[in-house]
Amino acid sequence: MKNWVFKILRLSEWQPNQNNCAYTGAPVDVADGYIHFSTIDQLQETADTYFSDQPTVQVIAFSANAWANELRWEPSRGGQLFPHLYSPLDMTLATENWMLEKKVGHQFDIAAISHWAKNHD
Repeated sequence: MKNWVFKILRLSEWQPNQNNCAYTGAPVDVADGYIHFSTIDQLQETADTYFSDQPTVQVIAFSANAWANELRWEPSRGGQLFPHLYSPLDMTLATENWMLEKKVGHQFDIAAISHWAKNHD
C-alpha cells in the first residue's frame, strides 16, 4: 500500500495550515529537513509513539504519486522504509483527512483510515 502516505499533525499545526500550499512542516520536520510521512502499516505506531500526549490529531492522506523526485523512502524506526518529502508540503494535494480523538489511556483508532486505504489502493 505504498500508493498512500499519511501525515499526522497536532490540531495546532493543522488548523492554521490546512490550506497552505507551501507548508514547511511541524518543528520535527523543519529540524530534520524533510516532511515525515507514514504508510498505513506504520501509522498506528507513529501515532502512539509521537502523539501519545495529544487527545486529538489530524491525519491527512496524500497520493505518494503526487511527488516525483521529492519523496524518498528511507530507513528509520526499526529499519523500516519511511516516506520523507524533501520539499514543502502542498496541503491542497490532500485526498482525505480525519480527525482522530482518543480516550484517556487508549490508542488512536485508525480502523477507518485502514479501511479507506484498502478500498482506495
